[in-house]
Amino acid sequence: MPGRVEYEPASVKDLLAEMKDTAELLIDLSYSAVLHGSPAIAEEVLELEERMDVLQLRARMSLLMAARNPEDAETLAPVLGIIGAAEKVSDASGDIAKVVLEEVGVPDAIRGALPEAVERLVRAELAPDSDYAGRTLADINLETETGVRVIAVRRGGDWIPNPDAETTLEADDVLLLRGPEESVGGVSETASGEPYTPSEPVDPDIADLERAVDSLVLMKNMSELAVDLAYGSVLFNSDDIAEEVVELEAEVDALKARFEAWTLRAAADVEDPVSLRGLVQIANATEVISDAAVEISEGVLRGLDTHVVVREAVEESDEVIVRVQVTERGDLDGTTLGDADVKTETGMRVIAVRRPDGEADAADGLDTGGDDAWVIQPGPDTALHAGDVLLTKGTRAGAERLRALAGEDRG
Repeated sequence: MPGRVEYEPASVKDLLAEMKDTAELLIDLSYSAVLHGSPAIAEEVLELEERMDVLQLRARMSLLMAARNPEDAETLAPVLGIIGAAEKVSDASGDIAKVVLEEVGVPDAIRGALPEAVERLVRAELAPDSDYAGRTLADINLETETGVRVIAVRRGGDWIPNPDAETTLEADDVLLLRGPEESVGGVSETASGEPYTPSEPVDPDIADLERAVDSLVLMKNMSELAVDLAYGSVLFNSDDIAEEVVELEAEVDALKARFEAWTLRAAADVEDPVSLRGLVQIANATEVISDAAVEISEGVLRGLDTHVVVREAVEESDEVIVRVQVTERGDLDGTTLGDADVKTETGMRVIAVRRPDGEADAADGLDTGGDDAWVIQPGPDTALHAGDVLLTKGTRAGAERLRALAGEDRG
């Protein structure tokens, strides 16, 4: 039974920041639970969902206390929308996790959609006698030594998302580890003292089912990106980024239609069609997440003034999310992200590439069936062409350097 939540003075800005981190972590964990068939990670999703429920109630209470006149109500309305959308993301993530916990049924083929080089997400409870107990992440130097990151820590009922180098790991902490298969198991064993058993690879043997699962995984990637960009559009009051969220939501809708067609065709060849029910539940929840992303950015799309709590968050943030278009005048046209060395030259990380009215490169394989082609999580081999829209994260100075490299400022 959920406990009573009482009003206590709190910074709405801080609550919104924690809700953002929590929503993004929920999405990541829920899909990882399904893709890796992990009930332990699914349980963490439900724990985190309860935390989100408390955060959204506290945020609503603080906003109600802040509204004193019609002008306040007008500027606070979009913030309430952000809170409601974050709750939808949380509930949808819980629905995805329940596919594992309630054994709704999902074909083993879903694990076959994981690329061979994909990073694994593992849950480990820190043993008191572990070499990591009582040490900071900087002291352990885990990511440099092993390539494994601690993406979150649960300490009793409290969460530490995105722990930094000064975070000290304590006995009985629940660590959520992400890294390559060849090293994440060893880190898990060192942390927990328990043997790590990797999941067995699965080769899908039904072509239509494989296509359905591929569509679902792409929906997942695009929905995650939409939520990330939605928060960015609000934090930086960016019409351009908000419009990209709308584009992504439309692409997810197109992918869902494709997913449904492939799933219905696969049902004729699957021994037990009911086993596909979990896929349908995941697809429905994924669509909810992309719809919620649009709701997060709705205030920006409607031209409503950014509330002071959001402006304060922007002023304190060193990171920006910007949309940059490659032009024929720039140095990026006809090259790749790796050849142009974009990250080193500008400090900006390209998180997605949209090709208006284009086709995805065969290597990317991300033509969604919509009007545009998308490359989610592009790598060094991703080719760039005039007209491509780059969605990037980094510093304001880095954004200007990237615009110059793309030729946006060369008339």
